Amino acid sequence: MLVVLAERDALIVALTAKVEESAARVAELEARFGKNSQNSSRPPSSDAFVKPPPPSLRRASGRKPGKQPGEPGFRLQQRPDPDEVRVHVPEVCHGCGDSLKDAAVVGQERRQVFDLPPIELTVIEHQAQRRACGCGVVTTATFPAEATAPSCYGPGVAALGAYLLGRQHLPVERAAECLADCFGAPVSTGYLATLLPNTAARLEGFLALVGKELTQAQVAHFDETGGRVNGKLWWIHVACTDTFTLYHLDRRRGKTAMDAAGILPSFTGVAVHDGLAAYRKYTAAEHALCGAHHLRELAGIGELTGQAWPAQLAELLVEMNLTVAVVRANGGTALPSSRLRAYRRRYDALITTGTELNPPPPRTGKRGRPALGPAGSLLARLHTHREDVLRFATDLRVPFTNNQAEADIRMVKLQQKISGGWRSQTGAESFLAVRSYLSTARKHGQHAMDVLRSLFTDGAWLPANRRPITPDGTRAKANTNNLGWAQNANGAPDPDARGGPVAVMPAFDVVVAHLAADDASVGS
Repeated sequence: MLVVLAERDALIVALTAKVEESAARVAELEARFGKNSQNSSRPPSSDAFVKPPPPSLRRASGRKPGKQPGEPGFRLQQRPDPDEVRVHVPEVCHGCGDSLKDAAVVGQERRQVFDLPPIELTVIEHQAQRRACGCGVVTTATFPAEATAPSCYGPGVAALGAYLLGRQHLPVERAAECLADCFGAPVSTGYLATLLPNTAARLEGFLALVGKELTQAQVAHFDETGGRVNGKLWWIHVACTDTFTLYHLDRRRGKTAMDAAGILPSFTGVAVHDGLAAYRKYTAAEHALCGAHHLRELAGIGELTGQAWPAQLAELLVEMNLTVAVVRANGGTALPSSRLRAYRRRYDALITTGTELNPPPPRTGKRGRPALGPAGSLLARLHTHREDVLRFATDLRVPFTNNQAEADIRMVKLQQKISGGWRSQTGAESFLAVRSYLSTARKHGQHAMDVLRSLFTDGAWLPANRRPITPDGTRAKANTNNLGWAQNANGAPDPDARGGPVAVMPAFDVVVAHLAADDASVGS
């Protein structure tokens, strides 16, 4: 009888352990299945066709949708100097039916129609004369650079083709169809297939300059994403600021690829990035972790556990970000020290509360540390890298999010959604080189077609009064007709204004009151 009872007890213990193991597995699978781009670091592309509606954490503003009263609107304005004027004369009177041929004009009403003229190719024939000198030597004139063959397309067609492929992400066949249908330029797909590699070959000097500028930047953003090249997974890395963008293609994701990109090994500024461990290996740089990632992860942990500390910590981070924005708007360069200490205390208290509610699991006797789980892993990161999490509050040059890099690398995902992957490494590298050029130019307020046409005529456009670099790597002569390269980078967009996750925003006047109290305490 005792043997039977002992066997029963052992079976109960084994079954209990099995149930607990199964329950933990079910909880893990539910947590994994419940993750999406709104509550984790997963990209939006992983949401497929079941993207959940984002949880609204905004407080009602009371404003109606659309343009607000007093805000400047936009409409198509009439021009004082139209290209063509057509006068329409009434022929007969609408009252009595008499002719109005000799009637007096007593007024008129104007309407302007903005439209595109018929677009067709312009053919310019270049004739290089041969002239015989009295000494007996015959000299032939030099053809311009764009006249490379007896019949060829010029820089305008090349610029437009590169624009459709590199900026609008069209596949080669659709780009050829667009050129033929809309612009009367029936180019071949073979011409377009070689266009991006030829464009990228002209950008070597430009890319070297951008890499140097990024290496010397005080704050730079970094990110990476996967892409298909010849059917295999490669990684696209981006390094950027609000004025420069540089992409790099590599088979690997980690430090080896980052070394090959050439920015981080010599970078000594503040690197803003996500939690990928490879970035930590660059000890010469300071690091800042993306706050948007933390807000998404905190939202997911709050949904999973039902605990209060994730929402409270998210509110604290957003409150700190708003306070930083107020200080910046007032011309400040640092938060008041008393306010920063108070924020740190609240931050540490919430991390402590979260750790108490989610203690590390006991050791099982197996090798290695037991898995901390989603909540424990996030808490460990927020505790270990506290200074990097709060870098935006201690160094006001640093933005709260890594939205700059995420926005720049989003174009790579858009390319894959529209045109699919790349067939070769050369094709992918050429596309990324052209994207680096167009993205940098756009950040300096330049039009894509202008800088592409400049690339095929005078050489690569360069910012901040730099003369263009010609395809052979030399500086072009100063040209007052060159498009755009004499302008500065004024008005570049603020990375914090690019959107991203929204959390509860404390009232603006509350933050201002806190800062006023801080100033009063410092003055006393």
